[in-house]
Amino acid sequence: MLRTEESKLTSWYFEIDRKLLVYVLVMMVISVICMISAGSVAAERIGQPWNYYIVKAIPFYFIGVATLLGASMLNTKWVMRISWLNVAVGLLLLLVTLVAPHTINGSDRFVSLGFANVMPADIMKPGFIIITAWFLAKMRDAYGDDIFFNREAWRLRWLSWWPYLGVFSAALLIIFSHPDLGTALLYLAVLCAMLFISGLPLVIIPAIALAGFGLLTIAFFTMSHVHNRIISFFTGTGDTYQVTQSIQSIQNGGLFGQGDGSFVKQSLPDAHTDFIFAAVAEDMGAILACVLIVFLMMVLRRLIVNATAARDKFVFYATGGAAALFGTQVCINLMSTLHLFAPKGMTLPFISYGGSSLLSFCLLFGMIMAIVREDKWK
Repeated sequence: MLRTEESKLTSWYFEIDRKLLVYVLVMMVISVICMISAGSVAAERIGQPWNYYIVKAIPFYFIGVATLLGASMLNTKWVMRISWLNVAVGLLLLLVTLVAPHTINGSDRFVSLGFANVMPADIMKPGFIIITAWFLAKMRDAYGDDIFFNREAWRLRWLSWWPYLGVFSAALLIIFSHPDLGTALLYLAVLCAMLFISGLPLVIIPAIALAGFGLLTIAFFTMSHVHNRIISFFTGTGDTYQVTQSIQSIQNGGLFGQGDGSFVKQSLPDAHTDFIFAAVAEDMGAILACVLIVFLMMVLRRLIVNATAARDKFVFYATGGAAALFGTQVCINLMSTLHLFAPKGMTLPFISYGGSSLLSFCLLFGMIMAIVREDKWK
């Protein structure tokens, strides 16, 4: 029995994408360093000890590593079961936000579990990617390559566009109403990417882009914070304190960083979450900040390599969706930090403080490594 267990573990070690696994573990180590750097000033600003946030984050790092490794050892059947459960729990918690939300910074997107506050839209990202990939693969099997214009694919039945789009649209509207425009647009962008790699005709892309623009327009006229941020971004007037402090923090860091001489980040809002990159740039300098960007791009490249090498359509769609989610969220966070995009309150994957975000990405990457391993070796 012992030899069998050792053989399974050995097989896992040699079959897993070790580069991607190491990349994720290194990102979590970088996150600890960043949390010590940026979290200390954020904690002192609210009258807490310097190690307040890193102490709160440590359990999530251990749970995240266990989730990553455990998920990477699963087979596809268990990946699907966990994904269905993940989506079901996420949708249930989204409904809870409509009746008993936990409000943080004016947003009703959180649910209090007593021991922690969770963001349903964050925790259901892994299930969303995997279930969407499964749905697209099943649609291709049932209706052939033309799943977008095939009339059979639009008939009212369980395996058709209507059930999927109905559930997705309802979830998207709840996220949008929190209000959380950034996450709503992120989900829409990732879905568009997954539809595109599954053969979406180019003529449909303008319609989807128009839908996204419609969401943005509605938010502009109905949500004051969205209106103010967009006006501030394009005119430079109004409340630009966050992005101004972010840019000044990066500038103060110079090429090699200020270390203990960093002072701008002390007044940088959300230095440990949304603007952690600016705090790190001031502490460690532009050179190491650029190294961090290059490393994030290496992770994205690894996901794309796995997607293009996939033999199974399901694995191709899932890995491509994970790449779209990771890459889009990284771009939105960095562009907001550098004032190239209106602030969206979005974390930097694996780096920013936030248990929901960290655990969801650990689960997603673990499941991606599991299905890639099975696709390649089984």
